[in-house]
Amino acid sequence: MSRRTKKVGIAGKYRQKFGVKIRRQLGEADLRKTATYKCPRCEWLRVKRVSSGIWQCRHCDHKFAGGAYSP
Repeated sequence: MSRRTKKVGIAGKYRQKFGVKIRRQLGEADLRKTATYKCPRCEWLRVKRVSSGIWQCRHCDHKFAGGAYSP
């Protein structure tokens, strides 16, 4: 089975609904949203987004507020 979103990546779920520039921006925001970040307390790469602006470390269970797409 071939990959369907080789060019557009994660923004392939938006198909043709929006323009190219908007889809590119949404794709970059989705990548920042789903990435793992370094915890400010324990310095492990285990911070994931819980909801908009709320981030939680899965190692030390430290929950803190940050940006909407990156802490």
